[in-house]
Amino acid sequence: MARAAGVAGAALGRAAAPDLLAAVETWQAWLRNEKRASAHTLVAYTADLDGFLAFLAGHLGQAPGLADLAALRAADFRAWLAARARRGLAKSSTARALSTVRGFFRWTARQGVMENAVLPTVRTPKLDRPVPKALTAADARDAVESVGELSDEPWIALRDTAVLLLLYGAGLRISEALELTVREAPKPGQDGLTVLGKGRKQRQVPLLPAIGEAVAAYRAACPWPLPEEGALFRARRGGPLSPREVQRRVQLLRGRLGLPASATPHALRHSFATHLLGAGGDLRAIQELLGHASLSTTQRYTAVDSRRLLDVYAAAHPRARD
Repeated sequence: MARAAGVAGAALGRAAAPDLLAAVETWQAWLRNEKRASAHTLVAYTADLDGFLAFLAGHLGQAPGLADLAALRAADFRAWLAARARRGLAKSSTARALSTVRGFFRWTARQGVMENAVLPTVRTPKLDRPVPKALTAADARDAVESVGELSDEPWIALRDTAVLLLLYGAGLRISEALELTVREAPKPGQDGLTVLGKGRKQRQVPLLPAIGEAVAAYRAACPWPLPEEGALFRARRGGPLSPREVQRRVQLLRGRLGLPASATPHALRHSFATHLLGAGGDLRAIQELLGHASLSTTQRYTAVDSRRLLDVYAAAHPRARD
């Protein structure tokens, strides 16, 4: 770790006046000793600050010192952000770099070393939120119906079918499905399930009849003891089933069914939400079913459905094909 800090400090020496370099080295020591930052984090933060100071050296025409940083205007910070954009750097990378610079400026202010009043007014670049990648209804159905064909052991085939049904049929996260205990297992005729999601927040999800039936079939065939408080879904040797094993199953399905690379266990949850929305489901209700804390997270699915509608329009409307 000390070697990483030393290398970073040497690099900064080319783009910082002595007083600023001394402040940076003290900041690095604070990160290392007080904040207990890892070597990886320390190198990443130093690289972010190094890039900012290197830009300032060219922007100001000299290696910047503490007085130069205190005198920076909002336009100077925006010029740095614009330079990163011109270089094609990802917005997420720039947002992290700006966070690092802000952290350094907050530290210098607390230490009484240097303060800049305009930096807090500089807005973080708005990140592009990825659009959820859902499967088509036919692909999602094929995945659930075909996963059992991947195993020559009947109980494992039944287990995999039950797991994927919970993901696509009830919108569970893979962790939520695999954390179910035997006591919590859906039963035939049960029309709802209490799920413990992120932040230990409980929610109620409705159950398709097929889910309770699939879980019951798996339990009846499972060769391992299933105590009430134990994990419902078991691996081949009897331990709790891991998310990685479910991911491997879906990966095999991609090759067998010709599914896109975006077909993952989590894509089945995305498909649950997208298909409900496409069938006229209420956005607020879907938010509750998914356990999203914010409606804005659920609203990403409207982009998926709008894109699907545009594709249908382009393929079907007579004038769209002119």
